[in-house]
Amino acid sequence: MVAERRKLSRRNFSYYMRVLDEVTGKLIGHLSDISTDGFKLVCSRPVQLRVDFRLRIDQTSDISDKHFLIFSARAIWCKMDYLDPSTYQVGFNITNMPPSDYEVFLKMFDVYGIKSTAHRRSNSEYIWG
Repeated sequence: MVAERRKLSRRNFSYYMRVLDEVTGKLIGHLSDISTDGFKLVCSRPVQLRVDFRLRIDQTSDISDKHFLIFSARAIWCKMDYLDPSTYQVGFNITNMPPSDYEVFLKMFDVYGIKSTAHRRSNSEYIWG
């Protein structure tokens, strides 16, 4: 068994939340799990690696009175989903987020993040892929 390399806990994401490219307005993917410094998206196309993206996540009123978060994140890994080869799993690290938005992101982690004791292979960690 491979030793756990993650330093921060990760949680499956229980809410269908879209992540958009703030520059183009196009859908990048949907959140599938989250940690306090990154997240995994399910995407319909592969994403360019080691590039900072300007992203937007629209918010719900039960999380924040803000309508959206805008921040920078870098795609660290991208893999074809082994259960659904028409989708990709993409791990991102947050590179720049205003402190007030980060508080909302942490609330998303607490409210919509489901603790799980066992992860399937498709739930690879963000940094190590």
